[in-house]
Amino acid sequence: MRVKSILLSAREGSDWTVPGVGWEGFRFFAPPPSGVRTRPLGGRGREWTVPLREGGGALRDEKKLPPSPNAHALAPPPFPSFPYGLRALAGGSRYCVHVRREGWANMSTCSVSKGCFVFKPKSKKRRIASTADYFNDSKNDSEDSGLRFATCESLWKQIKSETEQIQEELNKQLYDNIIRFLRRSHSEFQEKKTEWTCRMKSSEIPTAALVLGVNVTDHDLTFKRLSEVLQDNVTPYVVSLQAKECPGIRHLLQKLMGQLMDCYVEDDQSEEEDYVTVSKKRIRCSLDSLTDWYECVTKKTDSETPSKKRTSSSRWESPPIVVIFKDMESFTTKVLQDFIVISSQHIHELPLVLIFGIATSPMIIHRLLPHSVSSLLCIELFQCLSCKEHLATVIDKLLLTSKFPFKLSEKVLQVLINIFLYHDFSVQNFIKGFQLSVVEHFYSQPLSVLCCQLPKAKKRVNSFSHEQCERIRSLPSFRRYVESQVSEKQIALLTEDNFVKEVTQILLEDLHIYHENYFPVLKCLHIFTSSLPKYPLGKQIRELHCACLEKRVWETEEYESALQLVRMLCKADLVAMLQKCVKIFMSFPGKEFGNTVEKLKEFLAQFQNLEAEASKVQDEPMSSQKELQKKTDLYHLQKTLLQLKDSRSKKLTKFEMLRFEVVDFIDSLVRNYLAPAEMQTLHEVVYFSAASTLCEHLNAAPRTALHTALNKPYFYLKNQALKSDAGCFSNKAPDICIAYKLHLECGRLINLVDWLEAFSTVVTAVKGTDADSVASDEVDEIIHARFIRAVSELQLLGFIKPSKRKTDHVARLTWGGC
Repeated sequence: MRVKSILLSAREGSDWTVPGVGWEGFRFFAPPPSGVRTRPLGGRGREWTVPLREGGGALRDEKKLPPSPNAHALAPPPFPSFPYGLRALAGGSRYCVHVRREGWANMSTCSVSKGCFVFKPKSKKRRIASTADYFNDSKNDSEDSGLRFATCESLWKQIKSETEQIQEELNKQLYDNIIRFLRRSHSEFQEKKTEWTCRMKSSEIPTAALVLGVNVTDHDLTFKRLSEVLQDNVTPYVVSLQAKECPGIRHLLQKLMGQLMDCYVEDDQSEEEDYVTVSKKRIRCSLDSLTDWYECVTKKTDSETPSKKRTSSSRWESPPIVVIFKDMESFTTKVLQDFIVISSQHIHELPLVLIFGIATSPMIIHRLLPHSVSSLLCIELFQCLSCKEHLATVIDKLLLTSKFPFKLSEKVLQVLINIFLYHDFSVQNFIKGFQLSVVEHFYSQPLSVLCCQLPKAKKRVNSFSHEQCERIRSLPSFRRYVESQVSEKQIALLTEDNFVKEVTQILLEDLHIYHENYFPVLKCLHIFTSSLPKYPLGKQIRELHCACLEKRVWETEEYESALQLVRMLCKADLVAMLQKCVKIFMSFPGKEFGNTVEKLKEFLAQFQNLEAEASKVQDEPMSSQKELQKKTDLYHLQKTLLQLKDSRSKKLTKFEMLRFEVVDFIDSLVRNYLAPAEMQTLHEVVYFSAASTLCEHLNAAPRTALHTALNKPYFYLKNQALKSDAGCFSNKAPDICIAYKLHLECGRLINLVDWLEAFSTVVTAVKGTDADSVASDEVDEIIHARFIRAVSELQLLGFIKPSKRKTDHVARLTWGGC
């Protein structure tokens, strides 16, 4: 327990002696030693801190004083006498000496002046369970749970990086357009061009109307990235505002100036700037103050030496201030009007640029703002990429590729797509659902340790134990594989672990090759079917992918109707589709598609040669027309027409024959490579198929959960006393559960008296209470109060409501099972 420092308040040029502290001959000197930090003290002098050495000496002009004779006893006297016996004399005046003691066990503070010192105890933080603990819990007794968690974490890092790159690429054009708009607005303000002068005369504010769509949950990520891009390339002064934070114009200005001050203030080592800087709370929230601050900032930026590091935006003379309204529709009309009108009066001094985040339509600007206010804005419209196109790109980059080994089954993918289409149109929620699928797959499937790149999976198979080999044998797809083999091989697969490892490596390689061949053929088939009338196989590739995963697509009626429509396509459409297919197959490095590309190129060459041969085919119709002109009687004319009809129906043109060949070739590719994933051996290793588990987490069913909680409280509370058979009552259950079960046995109207009697019977009968031991009136009052509370809770949850027909009855509102 040592005194670390002493705070002295003194006039310069005076010597100090601190008696009564237990330090004999210990003196403090003024002016302060060099290197000691000082602060002004009310105009009478300065205040500083004198550090003490461990041996008891002090610093004076960088010289060490001789240690005190009582240097070994630096602890002050007992606490009661210490504050009152401390006095410092200097020139007959009385000054205050503050001694700060640090590290004391009782955490007390000593001072001459009376005061209350609060020491907040350190809060004991609860340990939050991590994902690794989720994998290593008692329910999951696999010996490789740590390896599965590491594999899951590594895989998700790759997927997350890919999604961020997709987001960046999709919005790159939008960000470039907005940056170009801001640069143009800034240059016009800086160079005082004619167009900007016209804007100043009419007090117009440059405004970007950014239409993002109804997927509101994705807007935060878009605006966050937009702010980062603007700060890196345009201006450091970017403010993001939300309607819930700005109920009034005063709050809006506070948020605006607060974020700008945080953007401007930088950490500096100099002491004077720390005391000169004014707190944000003391700044008057007005655009006049903001204008003065902006002028001060720009002047300071211009006066900086070129040796200091600068960003690209700090080289500008007057960077614009960008104000982003994330959810414009949610802002109060009066707040927007007041801010725009006030800002337009300062636009010639303050280069403000507004960005409106719009979820519905640009017409909302004119609905919220009257013409007198909207005329103060120079609006330019920007359109974000559609959420459906964004989802299609995400599915193409994450699911329809062999880059990532993890896959989704048809039912799981359909659940995620339905949530997207019928709930929120949120791509980020789709990605979160995909992440949940990854975690659940690696947690629930012990063999998911093989869900990694093929070389790494082969190495892991070699180190499999006997239990892991038994898990492979228990897979349904592996059982079907064993049953299809000869008897000798079946015995070896069921008894020899080494042979199982060798076969597993081969099967994993076959599964990898299946995915490499599946996706290019799927995309090729989508090219042929996506433009057909009524879209028999779906307009989006995800619909075709789900159809192929569900069953053999070539056996469906939709596929047959699609082929019939493809056989009726014109030459130009066929040529364009074949060219796209060639590009797709050439972009995939698979060796098996070398012959496929050559065949498609051969078809293209034959279509080009058809034009030269078309004239020869027309000779026969010309001769038949001459014969028709010669025949004049009705009998011969009818006979000739029938012959022409038969010849035309039997003989096909070369174009039609070539078109049939193309369709047959595409059909053969589909039959060879688009088999369902469930037919592949070991598909359980990489495919997540627990759609019901995903629905429990993502598709909320409040009525079902509420019915389960009230009818079977053990399901959630896990209390053994609440376990009971179906239809039985337990007094251990909460009162609302007893009342709920009783109300299920009633009709449309429930008599409150009968309900109370039944409730009292259940509570007292199960308890086995004795009427002599407890007063009946007291028990009735307690039970009555409990019953009233339970009925009130049921009414709050919406199960019952008061009835106007009978005052002592309530009406039941819910029917049917859950």
